Amino acid sequence: MIVYVPGRLCLFGEHSDWAGAVRTRDPSIVPGRCLVAGTDQGIQATVEPAPQFEMVSRGPDGGELVLHVPMDAPALRRAAGAGDFFSYAAGAAKEMWERYRVPGVRIVVTAVDLPMRRGLSSSAAVCVLVVRAFSQVHGLGLSIRDEMELGYQGELASGSQCGRMDQVCAYGKRLVLAHFDGHSLDIEVLRPGAPVPLLIVDLRGEKDTRRILSDLNACFTGRDDERRRALRAALGPDNAALVAGARRALESGDMCVLGGLMTEAQGLFDRCVTPACPSQLLAPRLHAVLAHPAVRRLAWGGKGVGSQGDGAAQLVCRGFEEREALGGELSGAFGMQCLPLTIEANANGGGTAERVSRG
Repeated sequence: MIVYVPGRLCLFGEHSDWAGAVRTRDPSIVPGRCLVAGTDQGIQATVEPAPQFEMVSRGPDGGELVLHVPMDAPALRRAAGAGDFFSYAAGAAKEMWERYRVPGVRIVVTAVDLPMRRGLSSSAAVCVLVVRAFSQVHGLGLSIRDEMELGYQGELASGSQCGRMDQVCAYGKRLVLAHFDGHSLDIEVLRPGAPVPLLIVDLRGEKDTRRILSDLNACFTGRDDERRRALRAALGPDNAALVAGARRALESGDMCVLGGLMTEAQGLFDRCVTPACPSQLLAPRLHAVLAHPAVRRLAWGGKGVGSQGDGAAQLVCRGFEEREALGGELSGAFGMQCLPLTIEANANGGGTAERVSRG
C-alpha cells in the first residue's frame, strides 16, 4: 500500500492550540483559533505488515536510516524517548500498540519534499503517516479525527509539548479553521472565494521548536506579570480577532486584506510573544526577508511559519506571476529555497463552512 501525508501551514493562530488547552484549569483563557492549510509538499511511503515496527528513511545527511523495534510498550517507549530521528514515529507506533495490540508494520519512505524543522509540521506528518499505515495495513478503519488524536498522543510520547493544531495535516490539502477549547476540538472546512497564491520561504536558519514551546508554556502558565499578560492577550483575544478577519478575507477572496492581516499578526507576535523566548524568536533571517523591497513590491504581506523563529516565512503574493518573480528574487538575494503553495478556490465562488467534526 502507498500512504501519503502532506505538511500543514498555519496561516494564523500559531501557539493558540496549546494555549486554548490550558482552559481546562483556567477558564479565564480565551479559546484558541487557528487557520490551517495543507501544503503542496509531504511524505510518501510504502507500507506492509511486519512482525515488528520497522521504518526506513533518508536522514538529513542523505544516508539511509533504519529502525527496528519490537511491538511491545517498553521497547517502543524507549525508542520514542531517544530524541533521535525516529522518536516521533516510535511514539505513534507506541500509541497504536497500546490502543489496539496490533502486529507491526514496515514503512519505507519513498519520497519526501516536505522541509524538516521549518514549521511545516513535518513531525506531525510523520506521526499521522505511521498511524495511517497501521490503520490501512491492519484494517482498523480509523477516521481522520482518530488519526489526529493518535498522532498527537504519539508526538507527546516523544517528549514534545505541541498542541493539537499540527495533526490537522491529516485533512490533506483542505483549508481548515480549528477551535481549541480545553480538550474540545472543533473543525470547520472553509471554502475560499478565490485562489490564494502563497510562497513559503525556507529561511535556512536554526530553530529549536522544543525550546520555543517549553519557554512559551512556562511564561503562559507562570507568575502573573507584564510578559504573561501580553502573551495571553496575543494568543487569546487578539488572535481571535485576527483569525476572524482572515476568515472573512479568505471567503471573500480579498488577498490584499489577507496579506495586511499577516503583517499585522507578525507585528503582534514580535511585540507580545517573542519576549517570552527571545533566544529563538528574534529571527533575523525572517525579518530580513519580510523587509526586502521585492516582498513589498510583489506581495500583500507575510509572516513567520509554525512556532516561528528562523524556520520559514509565508507570503501572500499579488498574483501567480508575481509569486514566480518573488521566488526568483529571494533565491538570488538570500540563497533560500522557495516553495509555492496554492489554496484552491471553491468551485462555486465561496460559500459557508462545512463543519466536519467535533470532539
